[in-house]
Amino acid sequence: MRKGCTLWFTGLSGSGKSTLAQALEKKLRNREVNVEVLDGDVIRTNLSKGLGFSKEDRDINIRRIGFVCNLLTRNGVVAIAAAISPYKAIRGENRALVGKRFVEIYCECPLEELERRDPKGLYKKARAGEIKGFTGIDDPYEPPEHPEITINSMTETKEESLARILRTLELMGFIPPGPEATEIPPDEEETIKKKLGELGYL
Repeated sequence: MRKGCTLWFTGLSGSGKSTLAQALEKKLRNREVNVEVLDGDVIRTNLSKGLGFSKEDRDINIRRIGFVCNLLTRNGVVAIAAAISPYKAIRGENRALVGKRFVEIYCECPLEELERRDPKGLYKKARAGEIKGFTGIDDPYEPPEHPEITINSMTETKEESLARILRTLELMGFIPPGPEATEIPPDEEETIKKKLGELGYL
């Protein structure tokens, strides 16, 4: 049985976490990989119903997601978590829990761009004071310092991001190659190999 791993998407609301997680799930299923997606909004409705948005409640929510991811990973599943998970310390706890099979994917995007998109109108409501404690407006987001993968939905297409994520996971040995080679520019491939070497994966 192929070993599992946890792919932890983190980033501000609207930065592309859920979109990429769902697209990645399809790609992995096409490679016959056992995969489950734990989306932050869905988890809130089912696993964490009743929790609010205080720091304590947010930490409990993220720990719960990490606990489930670890169980799945231990049983050979690729667990994909897509949650804002704003606090570095709790993401670090989940990394320590899962160990070397934890892959942090930082969805980086400027706040101005996210406010311009604002498909759910959440940033507008937060600016108007209708939503309190909204991450990025009146509650902090602590970016990862050493994520395995960084993507930016403002400067790259979904397809480019997916190709880079897939190629990184192939190089790490976490997923099998696809029916077709995952092609990315040679300079990007070298950058990925260099980073994985620095992080101790290669």
